[in-house]
Amino acid sequence: MAGSLGIRIRMARQRKKMTQCELAAELRVSRSAVGNWESVTGISPSSARLIAIALATEVSYEWLATGRGEPSLCEDWTPAADAELVDDPVERRLLQAFRHARSATRRMVLQMLEARAASRG
Repeated sequence: MAGSLGIRIRMARQRKKMTQCELAAELRVSRSAVGNWESVTGISPSSARLIAIALATEVSYEWLATGRGEPSLCEDWTPAADAELVDDPVERRLLQAFRHARSATRRMVLQMLEARAASRG
């Protein structure tokens, strides 16, 4: 886990080679708001702001919000604003297995599921 939320926000900003002023302008907030978020004892941004920070700095929302995973976005990343929450345990297991499968297996599973869905109308 990559430290506190404030540290991860700073790391994300620095990875993108942005100043606090540049990030603030991108998010339409004050520079002091960004400085406050980056402070270890500062106020945490709202989840909507975290989404905006992740998009602006091009890091994984999960990493930014929780410290889990990697900050880098994978090739087929989904913007946090478009992400779907998975509450069904079976769907979560399927998604986890799919993410760890090889590319060819993923394509095959996807084609199979899409064909099945199309046949059901």
